[in-house]
Amino acid sequence: MEPEIIIRTQGRAGILTLNRPKALNALTHGMCLATEEALTAWRDDPAVEVVILEARGDRAFCAGGDIAQVTAAGRRGDYAMGRDFWRDEYRMNLMLSRYDKPIVSFMNGFVMGGGVGYGCHVAHRVVGETTQMAMPECGIGLIPDVGGTWLLSRAPGQLGLYLALTAARMGPGDAIHAGFADRFIPEAEWDAAKTRLIDTGDPASLPSHPAPDSPLAAEQARIDALFSGATVPAILAALEADDGALAATALKAMRRNSPLSMASSLAMLRPGPASLAEALAQEFRWTWRSMEHGDFIEGVRAQILDKDRNPKWRHAAPAEVTSAETEAMLAPLGADELALE
Repeated sequence: MEPEIIIRTQGRAGILTLNRPKALNALTHGMCLATEEALTAWRDDPAVEVVILEARGDRAFCAGGDIAQVTAAGRRGDYAMGRDFWRDEYRMNLMLSRYDKPIVSFMNGFVMGGGVGYGCHVAHRVVGETTQMAMPECGIGLIPDVGGTWLLSRAPGQLGLYLALTAARMGPGDAIHAGFADRFIPEAEWDAAKTRLIDTGDPASLPSHPAPDSPLAAEQARIDALFSGATVPAILAALEADDGALAATALKAMRRNSPLSMASSLAMLRPGPASLAEALAQEFRWTWRSMEHGDFIEGVRAQILDKDRNPKWRHAAPAEVTSAETEAMLAPLGADELALE
């Protein structure tokens, strides 16, 4: 049986290859722990000068976290499995961002949720022509986590809120415009680029190409206007009053989402966290409560397990969510707070 993640050194590089292509390289708890272990070992290894993050298969770098087991346990009333997974995953996200050797991620195909957390906090983030990036958590009763609220809060204007509330997909140009990636390299050149990294240990060896056009950049002014409302109902009202295609698509997406998740996402993005560590700590408070007090279990049931696409959210409409409820989801956890230092 092949490992879920292939860990090896070659030349001057440490290489982590996500190896679940049939599952779109969905991230498991074990893969997070193995990544942390490898990074810890390579930190003091003088032979490793650069770390490469990549994935097997053409369809996805990583389409998210593997939440089937977490949800199954949660339905039995066992919330510990999910909380342990998120705790270790978030610690790994921060480790990737703070690593004192350069890390280069090559993100092809689907890059969603946990895949964003794996590949988008590192120093050098490469996308290609097949890249499709998104934060679709509100659709399964979660919030953009794995440091997603940090990335989204730093996107231009209201773009981060738009991405959080609509799960809109970003192509390579959009990902660079939104601050989720740094560099476009045509995928036909990726093998050669990795070989140069292995030979030199130097990210400066990466080729330079112009970023593709960003459709979202072209819509930035409209997105800023439509998503400037102070509440989710205010944003929905602005969308309903607009007869453009972007508003219609956004409205359709938001009407499918968990009202509690959307209200909480808005609260987390305004004014936004001061650091990635603060974002992860805040996200953990929410995900820690997500199965018992949120819509996560029902969202996964409806969208992923039963696939009836008919979730019964705790709130029938966004207007029913109170600020007290979002504050309660984000309240400190006391002894259960996420310890990152």
